[in-house]
Amino acid sequence: MTVADGLDCDVAVVGYGPVGQALAIRLAGLGHRVTVVERRTTPYLLPRAVHFDDEIARFLGEMELGPRLADVSEPAVDYDWRNAAGETLLHFDWSGFGPSGWPTANMFSQPALEAVLTAKAESLPGVTVLRGHQAVALTDRGDHAELRVRAAGADGDRDGSDELTLRASYVVGCDGANSFVRDVLGTTVTDLGFHYDWLIVDVIPHEERVWRPFNLQVCDPARPSTAVSGGPGRRRWEFMRLPGETIADLDDAGTAWRLLADWGITADNATLERHTVYTFEARWADTWRSGRLLIAGDAAHLMPPFAGQGMCSGMRDVANLAWKLDLVLSGRSGDALLDTYGSERSAHVRNAIGISVELGNVICLTDPEAAKGRDEYLLGAGGDPETALPPVPPAVLGPGVVRADAHGAPVGSAGQPTPQGRVADAAGRTGLFDQIAGPGFVIATTVDPRDALTAEARALVQLIGARVVHIVPEGSPLTAAEPVSANDSTDLEILRVADVEGFYLPHMRAVGHEVAIVRPDHYLFGAAASSADLPGLLADLAARLHLHPLGDAA
Repeated sequence: MTVADGLDCDVAVVGYGPVGQALAIRLAGLGHRVTVVERRTTPYLLPRAVHFDDEIARFLGEMELGPRLADVSEPAVDYDWRNAAGETLLHFDWSGFGPSGWPTANMFSQPALEAVLTAKAESLPGVTVLRGHQAVALTDRGDHAELRVRAAGADGDRDGSDELTLRASYVVGCDGANSFVRDVLGTTVTDLGFHYDWLIVDVIPHEERVWRPFNLQVCDPARPSTAVSGGPGRRRWEFMRLPGETIADLDDAGTAWRLLADWGITADNATLERHTVYTFEARWADTWRSGRLLIAGDAAHLMPPFAGQGMCSGMRDVANLAWKLDLVLSGRSGDALLDTYGSERSAHVRNAIGISVELGNVICLTDPEAAKGRDEYLLGAGGDPETALPPVPPAVLGPGVVRADAHGAPVGSAGQPTPQGRVADAAGRTGLFDQIAGPGFVIATTVDPRDALTAEARALVQLIGARVVHIVPEGSPLTAAEPVSANDSTDLEILRVADVEGFYLPHMRAVGHEVAIVRPDHYLFGAAASSADLPGLLADLAARLHLHPLGDAA
């Protein structure tokens, strides 16, 4: 794929944190030219986000970063909430692997993760990074966008010698809470009014220590506090600002050391890496796309950290947006497909924000009587989150590329993330499904789908670059990928894999599916009880993708 005539790049990305880095990597991996504008001249080397879940580990693994994750992160086995008396109010068991096939919860160092992402981006010929450049003007020209950037430290000379104008098909703002791109886009913002100031303290202990529980939330009305891993060799503490306490009082190294002393952390046994006060907020942009301009990550949403879904949500934005931009930039889909990015992700992220706020409302109590009532209720539930906390609605994508009924409601599990198990192929490889089947759309079936793959269905499958995967019981004969039809003009093949752990076949039987279409971001488009329904399922998908006939550009 090549850049459109007269344009400098396919996509310009503003901001080079983890979200901007991941977007550049995904788009370049799909063959597109990406230019990133980053105001900092060098990487920011202090900690920020510290948690990603199994779904995001799966996303990073698909970018061929899996082997590096163990270097920058460590699995979190548990997360306990305790009251001032040390009694366990809630116990979250995070041990083992999550539905996506990776450790359930992972604590990491953001600078270390960014270094891994940077190295990956630098290895791709499609990525250009302009460090030390500030975005100063952005204009949607209808058939492209123009982004004017200024070199760091430049004073804006009238001759414009310090400025550069980039022409791109699309511009994506991954530029944080104070997003320049969001301001140009002109969206309103919904704010839930959740505002609490917390002192964030990152330390490097001088000696290795076993932390039990691994992550801890202290629900003490005298000072709600948090103690968690900050990634290998690091720990993080968070202390809530109390009524009558100023930010200046709290944001002080002396205050940090005084509060850490209660945990046995002193200047003699640890290095204070960072201290700063954050205001925890809950808000989202009401519009995520306007013409050639889009936003992602903190530019689109902010949430309290209590569910650990801030950066995770930004990574989900990238996973959703990248494959849609690919279809549009390659001329296979009309750009109306990009409207589904905001409609899907906004609904999904509001779920994460709602959960984070509910947890925050439980944690951020400073009234002793209210805290006493909370403790009595949670202790009565025996520390079981499923019993003590309100039912959590499933994280489902909003309207978009999701099979829905006549009323617009998702059908079955459509719009939800799909689980992942281990499979084996005819070449003798065994691994997670993604590793064996590869990226992109997947049509997974428990029966031979040849009869259902009509000529029109095969053409659609080839157009979107989907892989047809026939999952068979372990011990069944496996052959190399075979053409669907000897008379087929496409190169479409069926990949047969063995369900080595008995994961997929029982699951699909339990939900009554013979065939399922999984999107490139691993969310379920839709499924059917019979493979005979596959042509109709594909036709529905094609309509929702706004596909051009045979991939011709509009």
